[in-house]
Amino acid sequence: MRADELISEMIPPIKFSETGEKALNWMNEFRVSHLPVVEKGEYIGLIGENDIYDMPDPSKKLKDYFAALPRPFIYADRHVYELMKVIADHKITVVPILNEKDEYLGCTDLLYLMSQITAINSINEPGGILVLEMNQHDYTLTEIARIVEENNAKILSSFITSLPDSTQIEVTLKINTTDLDRIIQTFNRYDYHIKETYQKGRFHDDLKKRYDELMNFLNM
Repeated sequence: MRADELISEMIPPIKFSETGEKALNWMNEFRVSHLPVVEKGEYIGLIGENDIYDMPDPSKKLKDYFAALPRPFIYADRHVYELMKVIADHKITVVPILNEKDEYLGCTDLLYLMSQITAINSINEPGGILVLEMNQHDYTLTEIARIVEENNAKILSSFITSLPDSTQIEVTLKINTTDLDRIIQTFNRYDYHIKETYQKGRFHDDLKKRYDELMNFLNM
């Protein structure tokens, strides 16, 4: 799942020429503690409610008080786990999403993100990760599950990522075993293209760490 697939249409950016009062009202309305600041399509930075409270006169324009703002963001093609890390590292409720030209595309907020990634709670379970690449017309979850189950394993979670400007998709599987050798051999026998495998060790530990960081942030 890519960052641009998680853009929420509910939260608009605020202009640098708007007032602190308007920014705070929008935060209350959209139930977030941060807003992207954008001027003429350019991402200026992220403003938080504490920044507004520190303004001597919130009725004044943001640009009158803030010469610069922190600029946390994520690129559109980054994985959802990297997006989670940005949230945990910066302790923010909204993440701006930019394209490769650093143009503002939109943002995702914490509640929307959590509603979209509930399936990855299986990250806390031990297992391996397998990424298949195929034409979208060839995708059959029933057959994929059958291949996994024939090797005495189960799919804990799965999600599909569409590849840009292509009919190809990536199918990411979390499987309840770290020994994927037999499963990989079976997929190869059925002519599936295996793009990536993560059987044990650093990758799983890193993903679990990022997930735990985000959960700790939510519990603050």
